[in-house]
Amino acid sequence: MSYAIISVGGKQYRVREGERLLVDRLALDDGSSFTPAVLLAGGSGDPQIAPADVVVTATVLSQEKGPKIRIGKYKKRTGYKRHTGFRSSLTRIQIESIGGAGKAERAKPKQKATPEPAAAPAEAPSGLPEGYEGLTVAQIKEAASSWDADAVAAALDYEQAHGKRKGAMAALEAATAEEES
Repeated sequence: MSYAIISVGGKQYRVREGERLLVDRLALDDGSSFTPAVLLAGGSGDPQIAPADVVVTATVLSQEKGPKIRIGKYKKRTGYKRHTGFRSSLTRIQIESIGGAGKAERAKPKQKATPEPAAAPAEAPSGLPEGYEGLTVAQIKEAASSWDADAVAAALDYEQAHGKRKGAMAALEAATAEEES
C-alpha cells in the first residue's frame, strides 16, 4: 500500500510511510507506538475501504504547542476592550509502516536499541496446551472450549503470570465457568 487514510482524534489524515504530521494531543509518551484506525488503503490497484488486513503503525515523536492565536473584542465608544489568546496542544507523529505487522518489525531496528539483560527463558507450567505461547486471543477463544479443565487452569495461570492479556483471560474464565455448569 502506498497510502492510507487513518482516523486519529476524530479527524482523518491521508498518510504515507515515513511521513510526519501534527495531530491533536494524544495521551501517549514520546517514543511510544500505536496503531490508528484505518479507513481506506490504496495505491496498489483498487482502494480498499476499511481493510481488516492493513495495519498502520505510528510513533509519537513529541508533544508540542501550536501557534498562538490572538483574540480581541472591541466595542466602539464604550471603552470595552478584551484580549485573550489560545495555543492548541498538539502531538507530532511519524508513520512507520503501512501494511502488515512484518513491515513494522523491520522499521523498529532504525531506532537505537538499548541492550537488555538476558532473562532466563520462562518455563511453561505443566499442563499448558502445546504451542500456547504463540496463540492469539482469537485463537485462544476458539480453542479454549475443547481443552480439559487442567489445560484451561494452566493457561489462566500462565496469562496471569506472563501475558496479562485481558481478552485471553476473559475467554479462559468463560471456558472455566462453562465447564463448571
